[in-house]
This record gives sequence, C-alpha cells and structure tokens, in this order.
Amino acid sequence: MNTKFTTFYRHIIDEERRFPEATGQLSNLLSDIALSCKVISQEVNRAGLIDILGFTGEINIQGEEVKKLDVYANDILTYTLQTGGNVCALSSEEEDTFIPVEGKYSDKFSENKYVVHCDPLDGSSNIDANISIGTIFSIFKRETEKGPGTMKDCLQVGVNQIAAGYVVYGSSTVLVYTAGDGAHCFTLDPTVGEFLLSNENIKIPKESKIYSANEGNYSKWSKGLQNYIRYLKEVDNETRRPYSSRYVGSLVADFHRNLLYGGIFMYPADSKNKNGKLRLMYEANPLSFIAEQAGGKSSNGKIRILEVEPTELHQRTPLFIGNTEDVLMAEKFLKED
Repeated sequence: MNTKFTTFYRHIIDEERRFPEATGQLSNLLSDIALSCKVISQEVNRAGLIDILGFTGEINIQGEEVKKLDVYANDILTYTLQTGGNVCALSSEEEDTFIPVEGKYSDKFSENKYVVHCDPLDGSSNIDANISIGTIFSIFKRETEKGPGTMKDCLQVGVNQIAAGYVVYGSSTVLVYTAGDGAHCFTLDPTVGEFLLSNENIKIPKESKIYSANEGNYSKWSKGLQNYIRYLKEVDNETRRPYSSRYVGSLVADFHRNLLYGGIFMYPADSKNKNGKLRLMYEANPLSFIAEQAGGKSSNGKIRILEVEPTELHQRTPLFIGNTEDVLMAEKFLKED
C-alpha cells in the first residue's frame, strides 16, 4: 500500500529540523493551536445539541453581537495559549486589547519568543445556518527581549510573520498553515484525533474563473471597482471571461475554495466602511501570508497587505486576495479612482 500518514505535528517537526537554531517552541505553539481547534471543531459539530447557538446579548469591541460559540472558541484559544508556555502576548478579535502573559507563571514565561493574533471563530454569523466557519491565526516573534509582551510586540508589519494558518469547520475539518516554506493542508481524522497531511505545497491555479464578493454592496463601491466587476462579467474567450460568482459570506470558506480552485476574493472599502471591514491583524495578514506562499497575491487595492503598517490591534483594511493576475487586474481598475 502506497499510503502517506503524516500528522500535523510530525510535519512541523520535520520542517523545524532544517534550522539548527530551532528550540522546538514554535512546534509546540502550533501544536497547542491545533489542539484548541480540535476541541472547537467538536463543539461546532454538536453545537445545535448543547444549546450554545444564538447570541449572548453582549457586544464585542467591533460593535457586533457576540454569539455563544464565539465566546467558547475565544476562551479555549486564549486559555491554551496563555498556559502553553510559548507566548509572551496574544490578541484576539473578541478582546478589547492584547493579553500580556504574566501572573504566577511570569518567571517561567519571561523569555517566550512568540506573539499570537487570532480570530477564534471567523464567519460566526453563519453558525445557525450550518455554513462553514473557521479559526484564523498569525504568529510573530517578539521584538522585546523578555518579560510579558508589549504593544510593540503585537503591532508588527505582516512581513514579519513567521507562521500563519486557518481551520475550516465544514463537511470535514481542515487546517492550512505556512511557516514560510509553502502552504500545506491537513484534514482532521476523527477516528484517530489527528490532523493528517492531505495536500502538500498547495499552489493557487494560475488560471481562474471565480470571483467572490458581496455584490449587495455594489452601489456603495467606487466606480473603478464597479467597472472591474462588469469586466469580469463580460464575454471574452481569450481572457476566460465571464467569471463565475461564488460567495459564501464566510471568509475562511471563500478563501479556502479559491486557494484550491483559483480565483479572487474581494472585501473592498465602500461609502459606508471607508477603511474596509476586515481586520488587518486577525484576518488579512495571516491569509495574505498563506496566499503568497501558495503563489498568489494580496492587496488593499493600492499596496501589498503584508507591507501595511499597523497602528492599532483592531485596524480594518480592504482586501483583494487570490490569483496573482486577478489581483493585479483589480488594482489596475482601482487606479481609476
């Protein structure tokens, strides 16, 4: 039998062996995140049975209603990261500010190398409709030398990421990650409780015919973007047009499909959301790192997402991400504005 049985942990250990200076802390950190996502996956799959669907009645820092499963996912991830012994600070889309790792374990954790940003449950507005949702994470090395992490450690430009990934909770649970050496996909086998390698060195197809955007906002978009959407709908066999519209409304689900099949995902700025709606640190940066490792591209419409200087943890940004040619074409139309 010519079968491949590579677990997520084995894969990251094998990657780490290429670096003599590696201490194993990054591998342990990624393993902690994978463990949290296994637990979240289990709760997502039985959410309708244990009364954790629906709203808590609270409002998060984004001004959005908090759903019960959001709270659960956030609690699992932040607890695991704080007690895992690998991070000096972490921030979550559900928290007002970053969490410095300190307290009774401060001596033990004083020289931890890493900072983690996470969106514990992306697309949670789709929970009750049983549409795929996910978890997104981004990892940086700290910039201070030791002690609890600081805002300086947290607010780093995207090119400084050393690892990033996401998990999709769908018909199966899949984890995609990069540590700067390609993007790799793992599928959770519930019978053994392990993420198993299912797609190594993913490459976004160079030719695509898919665009993903919420066209309900069309009237709020700039003229350049409206012209780009019309361009995608025109018939031209030489340029493989018209494109097909595929939009789930769950970022990880839309991105994962386009990563495998090719295409462009767009969440632009509009007349209501001048700076866009997606979060730079929790969503745009990690997915952009993965896209580039898969041979794709991402942009805010003007510059590379990974070069955008962050000024606050919950900073928002427009996002155009996916196939390189499609993103470049979107930028060309946006210059009309």
